[in-house]
Amino acid sequence: MLPDRGSWNMTTAFVLSGGASLGAVQAGMLQALSRRSIRPDFVVGTSVGAVNGAWVAGHPDPDGADGLVHIWCGLRRADVFPSSPLRALMAVAGHSRAVVSPEGLRDLLSAHIPFRRLEDAPVPLHVVAANVLTGEDVLLSTGPAVDAVLASAAIPGVFPPAEVAGRCYMDGGTVNNTPISHAVALGADLVWVLPTGYACALRAAPASALGMALHGLTVLTHQRLAADYARYRDQVDLRVAPPLCPLNVSPADFSQTASLIERARRSTSAWLDSGSYRHAAWPLLSHGQPTAA
Repeated sequence: MLPDRGSWNMTTAFVLSGGASLGAVQAGMLQALSRRSIRPDFVVGTSVGAVNGAWVAGHPDPDGADGLVHIWCGLRRADVFPSSPLRALMAVAGHSRAVVSPEGLRDLLSAHIPFRRLEDAPVPLHVVAANVLTGEDVLLSTGPAVDAVLASAAIPGVFPPAEVAGRCYMDGGTVNNTPISHAVALGADLVWVLPTGYACALRAAPASALGMALHGLTVLTHQRLAADYARYRDQVDLRVAPPLCPLNVSPADFSQTASLIERARRSTSAWLDSGSYRHAAWPLLSHGQPTAA
C-alpha cells in the first residue's frame, strides 16, 4: 500500500535531523523505510543527520540501512567524543575553541563515506552547516564529502569550527536542524522527515557538561521542526516519522543504541503500516505521551 497519492512519480527527499547519539533512532527508521522499498531521490541532512545521510546516499541498495545499523551498534562514546582533560582545561582557560578533538569523527567518516566529493554520491546529498561569521544557513552540495559532513556536525564548543573552501562553519543544527526548507527548495514533492527527537523523559539532568550541552541543543531545535511542519505541510506531501517518546537517553549516551534502533524500527513500521502518515496532523506528541513501547 506504499507509497500513495501518485508518489511513484514524485521527487522524493529524505530529511534527517541532528541529535548526536540519538542519530541511532534514524538507523531504525531507515530500516523500516527500506523494508517497504521507500528510497529517496536525494537526501538532506544536518549534523548527525548529515552523517547518516552520507551513508544513505552512498549505499542506496536495499541492505544499506542494515549496514548503518551495524555501524551504530559498534559505536562507543569515545569513538565520537574522545575525552581529553587537557583539551577541556584549555577550552575553559580560553586557549581552545572546543573540548573535543574532531579527529575521531573524521576517522569514522573517512572509513565509511564511500565517495570523495558530495557531487559523486550515488544519491545526491546535501548537508546543512552554519557560517560561523554570519550565522547564515548554508547548504553544501559540492566539495569534499568528509569536510562538508564534519562541518555540518561541528557542535559549537564541543567540536572546533570546520573549514570548507576557505569558510568557517559550525553545526547546521544551530540554524536549521531539520532542513525541510532546503528539500522543498530543491524540488521535492514528497518529503520523509526522520527526526531524532530529544530526551523528553530524563530521570535526572545529564551528569556531564557535554551531555547537558547536547541535551539543551536538541530541546531548542525541536521547536523549529514544529514551525516548519506547519509552514510546509500544505506545499508538499510531508511525512514526519514519529520520534520516540518517552525517551530518557541523553544525546551523549551511546550505551542504548541497539534499543533505540529497535524501538524506532518498530515504531516507524507500525506508523507506515497504519497509514497514519496520510493525515495532515502534527505527529510530535507532548511530554510523556508515548509513541512507541
